[in-house]
Amino acid sequence: MAENTQADVSKLTFERALEELETIVKRLEDGKVPLEESVAIYERGEALKRRCEELLRQAEARVDKITTGANGEATGTEPLDVK
Repeated sequence: MAENTQADVSKLTFERALEELETIVKRLEDGKVPLEESVAIYERGEALKRRCEELLRQAEARVDKITTGANGEATGTEPLDVK
């Protein structure tokens, strides 16, 4: 089942994965979920978190910084230096 869950998560958009992750967090914080189900949804939450992180890294890699000349007009782009 873990392989199937991972395959399912890998197809989610950032927004959908984040929405589902938020739902899981709320359910766990509520404390009314049985132990076995808590463990299962926690594991899914971890997979969703990794998916969101992966998608954010991909987005950061595509972001360019706009460069400007002395007159303030755009002269081109260069990779964004994220540290």
